[in-house]
Amino acid sequence: MTAPYIKEEHKIFRKSLRKFLEKEAYPYYEQWEEDRMIPRDFWLKMGEQGFLCPTIEEQYGGSEVDWGFSVVINEELERVGSGLVGIGLHNDIVVPYITAYGTEEQKQKWLPRCATGEIITAIAMTEPGTGSDLAGIKTTARLEGEHYVVNGQKTFITNGVHSDLIIVACKTNPDAVPAHKGISLLSIERDAPGFTRGRKLNKIGLHCQDTAELIFEDCIVPKENLIGQEGKGFLYLMEKLQQERLVVAIAAQVAAEEMLKMTIDYVKAREAFGKSISRFQNTQFKIAEIATDVEMGRAFLDQLISEHMLGKDVVTKVSMAKWKLTENARKIATECMQLHGGYGYMEEYEIARRYRDVPVASIYAGTNEIMKVIIAKNIGL
Repeated sequence: MTAPYIKEEHKIFRKSLRKFLEKEAYPYYEQWEEDRMIPRDFWLKMGEQGFLCPTIEEQYGGSEVDWGFSVVINEELERVGSGLVGIGLHNDIVVPYITAYGTEEQKQKWLPRCATGEIITAIAMTEPGTGSDLAGIKTTARLEGEHYVVNGQKTFITNGVHSDLIIVACKTNPDAVPAHKGISLLSIERDAPGFTRGRKLNKIGLHCQDTAELIFEDCIVPKENLIGQEGKGFLYLMEKLQQERLVVAIAAQVAAEEMLKMTIDYVKAREAFGKSISRFQNTQFKIAEIATDVEMGRAFLDQLISEHMLGKDVVTKVSMAKWKLTENARKIATECMQLHGGYGYMEEYEIARRYRDVPVASIYAGTNEIMKVIIAKNIGL
């Protein structure tokens, strides 16, 4: 069944994107995994074809289309591999801070090059000692005349190596009560004095996705790089986390669909005791359970995307989707690997990579435990 937000133009766009990815991504993805990096020229090719930031206004280099086009991009990139998550973060998580809260000067300066892939973006919230407790961040930004002086560290930053423009959550008023009212967002550029990158982090999965530590030591940032108003950073983050978590849910759902498909193909082809293992009742029951979870996940997700595109408040449902669909994907990865037998543990089989890549989705963009806190609060508990 076609999702309610998908129109003919989305189908044409998907066909074009798939053709592009079949030429520019699928043949190289395993090499990117080995290299532990997606080359910058792939970003530039994506931008050249209009696959970066499609929703931003035409005057800033975008196509000014609805968010359904971004959904298509996220789905098709996930089919290639979860390591491409940094592109969705750029398109649908970081750039929207600039479009929603940025000044006209900021938009003109950064958005056109975000759309071409010349600027790769990141967002820096997490610190070595602070994850879910965002109000507890220690990075400070002190205003001195015409610039801020930033000190602190960030970690687990997606696109951390490639990024040219990083939206950094920092304390402009460390004495604010409550603490979250002291948080502001600063855009820090690649060449900012006092900004250095730490380690490129060695992760269990998402090997080709560059994740790094960021270090700010008396980093000089022009005051015109402030995003929105001082002290409003926490509010901005809360407003935009809805779409971020929806992007994570979309990726988890597509990963589950891909794992189901590859496992059905495998069990049909693999024989044991003189017959296809797809004919064993245990295999059939396991596949039936997975297929049901996948189908129900897709129905909930498509309706949720439609509501989000209509501008409805879907914070509770997004939290549900982010939790449930990432948990589904993690469970499905384990079941599908088991159904592949020994071959499922071999790197040349895609299920092994999916098994490595899937678990982190229940951690980033807010842990699934935090999702349950939000759900419980919003249903009146």
